[in-house]
Amino acid sequence: MSKFISYKSYLKLKELANNPIDLTDESIYTKKRIEDFKIENMNIKYLYSSQRVNEDVINQLNSLAKDSDAIDKMKDMQNGKIVNYIENFKSEERAVLHTALRDIFENRNEETEAKKASDLAYLEIQKLEKFINENDDKFENIIQIGIGGSFLGPKALVHAMSAYQKEDKNIYFISNVDPDEALNILSKVDLTKSLFITVSKSGTTIETLTNEEFVKNALIKKGLNPKDHMIAVTAKDSKMDDKSKYLESFYIWDYIGGRYSATSMVGGVVLSFAIGFDKYIEILKGANSMDKIALDTNIEKNLPLFSALIGIWNRNFLNYNSISVIPYSHFLLYFPTHLQQLDMESNGKSITKDGKEVDFKTGPLVFGDIGTNAQHSYFQLLHQGTDIVPIEFIGFKNSIYNIDEMVDNTTSQEKLLSNLFAQSIALAKGKKDENLNKNFLGNRVNSILLLDKLTPYTIGAILAYYEHKIAFQGFLWDINSFDQEGVQLGKKLSNQILDIYKSKDKSSFDLGSAYLNQLK
Repeated sequence: MSKFISYKSYLKLKELANNPIDLTDESIYTKKRIEDFKIENMNIKYLYSSQRVNEDVINQLNSLAKDSDAIDKMKDMQNGKIVNYIENFKSEERAVLHTALRDIFENRNEETEAKKASDLAYLEIQKLEKFINENDDKFENIIQIGIGGSFLGPKALVHAMSAYQKEDKNIYFISNVDPDEALNILSKVDLTKSLFITVSKSGTTIETLTNEEFVKNALIKKGLNPKDHMIAVTAKDSKMDDKSKYLESFYIWDYIGGRYSATSMVGGVVLSFAIGFDKYIEILKGANSMDKIALDTNIEKNLPLFSALIGIWNRNFLNYNSISVIPYSHFLLYFPTHLQQLDMESNGKSITKDGKEVDFKTGPLVFGDIGTNAQHSYFQLLHQGTDIVPIEFIGFKNSIYNIDEMVDNTTSQEKLLSNLFAQSIALAKGKKDENLNKNFLGNRVNSILLLDKLTPYTIGAILAYYEHKIAFQGFLWDINSFDQEGVQLGKKLSNQILDIYKSKDKSSFDLGSAYLNQLK
């Protein structure tokens, strides 16, 4: 029996899940409930009245957090203790210190692994500020080459901050090994005014190095020296840490996982060019503030832990197998895609940290799109489909530009927020109708993360909120959220098939040869 299902709180939650509250009951789903069922910190509200929880459920979820030592585990992670491990099996056995890289705003005397990581991060930030000051006006096109966490998080943040983007900068990303992607971007830009950021911690990522060769060849054909147009973000002393090939190298470390690297130099360099170094620092400050909230022992103030517990209730006790993240902001278009990797690569695991197969469900399927577009796309299934899909809405009281039009006596921002709140109510409450085609069963659970405005500071806080929500769920389940062995098997087999391409030896990997034969 795993630790998770042995907790007393788990057994009590199982009992409560046999008869969850009915949100279609008008005596339960009331105005008072909407006003009361919220927690707030950092001027961020988490509204959960549309979840099938009551005080008894919340109390037991709080007990589950205590039974699993969730906050102590978060403290261990942020202090630099080794949390990336599986007992009795070979694993990465590393600290996880993405939080330390943005904990650079106070002088601390204690000598911990986190302090050492913060000091190293501060040196990179100083190096970055100097590089930006010296080179910002030389380049108008900034193209990041990277895949996975070297692409998804940075792209989500760059797009989120595009309202703040400098007018003289164009930002592109090359990620896929598909040659059409690289050549499509290279055909659009003036290479003489372009800077390429190659991101690979190991310096050996095959997709990234292949795309880098496309870039180098294009620069050479243009009569340019690749070194004058390329920088590296990589581990110190990796194959890419080579000043003869790059204008500069910025460092990341083994304790920074790819999907948790967006606030490191992986995202910091491109963000500093795109929106300015000072605004990048504001992102770090927002993330750092949320990092501290994740350590709050008052669960009613600990936004990511509370949200993680609601997710556990939905996944393990109400047996919902997915979650949809719907930001009501054009600028968060790519944020759900980043969260797919962050959540599914972290918690898509089937063994516990003591090396035993799990006897419960772990990470949910994650998908999303921006409202109101999603309402006119897949919300039909969310309202009337046979599967209940929990939703987390993200909303902002104010638009970024503060410029709007009044149509039928309401602004666009008012229409946007009206849609958000209406969806939350409609999904939860439903609507009875004798015409079954117009009948809505309700009890479609959802929460709202409500902020004032999308700024560099708040996007940093939102990013860290999700990082910690997902880490907390891993702590509660006692799984390792910080490795990704599931990514490695496909890579290994891909290399075997590439060997067939190289050698034309069709006997070296029979299954791969069978697929290659389909190309004839």
